Amino acid sequence: MKPVGAITRGTTNPNRLRRVDNFIAYRCRDLLTAAAVPLVVDLGYGATPVTAVELRGRLAAAVRPDVAVVGLEIDPARVGAALPFADPPRLEFRRGGFELAGLSPVVVRAFNVLRQYAEDEVDAAWRQMTGTGALLVEGTCDELGRVATWAVVKAGVPSTLTLSARLADLEHPAVFAERLPKALIHHNVPGHPVHELLRALGRAWETEATPFGPRQRWLATARRMRDEGRPVLDGPARWRLGELTVPWPTAPPGPGPS
Repeated sequence: MKPVGAITRGTTNPNRLRRVDNFIAYRCRDLLTAAAVPLVVDLGYGATPVTAVELRGRLAAAVRPDVAVVGLEIDPARVGAALPFADPPRLEFRRGGFELAGLSPVVVRAFNVLRQYAEDEVDAAWRQMTGTGALLVEGTCDELGRVATWAVVKAGVPSTLTLSARLADLEHPAVFAERLPKALIHHNVPGHPVHELLRALGRAWETEATPFGPRQRWLATARRMRDEGRPVLDGPARWRLGELTVPWPTAPPGPGPS
């Protein structure tokens, strides 16, 4: 089966994807726990396999010890370089792209992959990666993983957007604009819901300035967003991690949870 897609730049760093890994452990726990074969695909792990190794370790510790991770790369040289780190059947590396090498995983993580594609190629990639029923977590982050955003996609349709940051380094939520998923990054313009979301988040952050540190400021920001009627999901346990999850911004903001 010929891999579908293009070779990525391959940039990676240890702990770069820690934030999204922890989210996957939280968001996909029930799916993986219930699965007869708890398989996760890490698509486009990059020039070194460190993030795939970390993903397997985190899910094994947080969800179930027999979770299996398969790292896929189009570049055969990257697959060859990763093989010494394999620990089959729990951690393997293969050549593959959006077709997922014929696998049927429960979850797919594709990070910093679609950023290099044109926006009009995103929907087809989403549909292909979720075509066998997998839940896709797709997004982007900075080089050290201190600012990240991601979508949760099922059957080719995005359901949520998550913004996540290392709060000790967060000067202003405007920093998320340059790390939005490919499907949104060109829509951060007046009149689009993602633009209004980031504006509202920025206003709430500015309003909630506090001497008690960035975590308390972020918690107050999330509460203010919800109080203003924005449908902020989850609650303080996730907000404390520097996360904010909202419904995918394709329609005007509606009322928040009752």
